[in-house]
Amino acid sequence: MPRLAVWIVRTSLIYLGCGFTVGAYMLLNKGLTLDPNYRAWIYMHEELMLIGWMLQFVIGVGFWILPRFMQAPKYGAIELAWGAYLILNAGVLVTIAGGWLEGPGSSAALIGRALEIVAAAAFAVYIWPRVRPFLVG
Repeated sequence: MPRLAVWIVRTSLIYLGCGFTVGAYMLLNKGLTLDPNYRAWIYMHEELMLIGWMLQFVIGVGFWILPRFMQAPKYGAIELAWGAYLILNAGVLVTIAGGWLEGPGSSAALIGRALEIVAAAAFAVYIWPRVRPFLVG
């Protein structure tokens, strides 16, 4: 497994653990009401689980499993994929911080979303040459 795929999948599993913990905290508060504002955590929970875990896991597995038709270098412009990984994680963290500190519609949360979109576009540009139609015959 390529080093970048390992880093992406491990990072996604860290987000899974954090998202699971936040979800468990919200579920505990739903039953016991220790924190009356527990619903404010839903934004963080959604970001951790949907973008941090699921999207990042899909990107990591896609990077690992899609065929490599290029001859040299082995994985193409790998710097673009590393940049997408770093920008995606920066976007997740900025979105969580902006949503936590200022609310879901804050400017920091919007900047985080923009970073996530840039990361997805950068990864799509990197991975596109590895996508080929399956021709029968």
